[in-house]
Amino acid sequence: MSRRALTLMVAGFLTLLFGVVGALLPVPYVVLSPGPTENTIGDVKGKPVISIEGHQTYPADGKLSLVTVAYQGGPGNRIDLFSALKGWIDPTVAVVPEETIFPPTSTAEEVEQQNTQEMTNSQDDATAAALTELKIPYTSVVTVASTQKGLPADGKFKTGDEIVSVDGVPAVDRESVSGIVRKHKAGETVTFTVNRGDHSMTVAVPTVAAKDGTPIVGITMRISYKFPFKVRINVGDVGGPSAGMMFSLGIVDKLTPGSMTGGKSIAGTGTITPEGKVGPIGGIQQKMVGARRSGATVFLAPADNCAEAVRAVPDGMKLYKVSTLHDAVKAIDVIRSGSGTVPGCSAS
Repeated sequence: MSRRALTLMVAGFLTLLFGVVGALLPVPYVVLSPGPTENTIGDVKGKPVISIEGHQTYPADGKLSLVTVAYQGGPGNRIDLFSALKGWIDPTVAVVPEETIFPPTSTAEEVEQQNTQEMTNSQDDATAAALTELKIPYTSVVTVASTQKGLPADGKFKTGDEIVSVDGVPAVDRESVSGIVRKHKAGETVTFTVNRGDHSMTVAVPTVAAKDGTPIVGITMRISYKFPFKVRINVGDVGGPSAGMMFSLGIVDKLTPGSMTGGKSIAGTGTITPEGKVGPIGGIQQKMVGARRSGATVFLAPADNCAEAVRAVPDGMKLYKVSTLHDAVKAIDVIRSGSGTVPGCSAS
């Protein structure tokens, strides 16, 4: 073999070797792909997704499916370059920088915990929105979600404590509680009246200055609800807030006589507020693909996601725009009856 041929062969081998090794190197990207769907008026693993106790319920048929996005990658489990390249050429998946899913300041475990908490909050908000839509009264209270270690509230409050008043002023919402605390100077004491289980108690907590000088006590609050009956939601290993609207629709269907869907397979996504406002979500293109694969022919999309959704509607699926839970209920009525019009998504 000539020296020239040998040189070319060695160079070719090294190029191939470096290419293979490079393709297997981990990269800071995450692959998002269509995930499973769950029928909110059906069962999962033999148990109802939505169960209601203490109020009349009605049989439901068809499907009102929540949709999910599966992901590969992340800190400690990064994908290789070859997997990323495959994702880039697959129109049904998305490849995004790792930090868009896992912020640099959070671990993978912290992101999972946050997703779980967001799912819990969305279920409560979904119940509140459904009851608001049906004009069933309920009350809301400010509760302690957590305390920050090392700050004055640590050890004095427990998760779930109901904040009744602060310095004698009723706790209407989180902003009102924070506002009263901020009126104090660092070092001054704030007096909380708290319900813990069946007991009422007074908790005196000194304030300290945050990094920006704002007086704080070190509690994280959330709004909890007192509903007139029990609503339980069981979805297994699903996190995040994006199923809120579909939970609300499932609850409305179970509390309303007659067939809401008319036997049709309807999917959708969107966060929900207790007042019924539908908010945008991520991964809508992958969610529509997953919905179509599960047999859905109709997809309800948040108005703020319409521009990106309309560019990737799967064949055989109709896409409709909703801004509120009431919009979604009306859209399903039209879809079932075939009478009336429903606003569709547009690219603008």
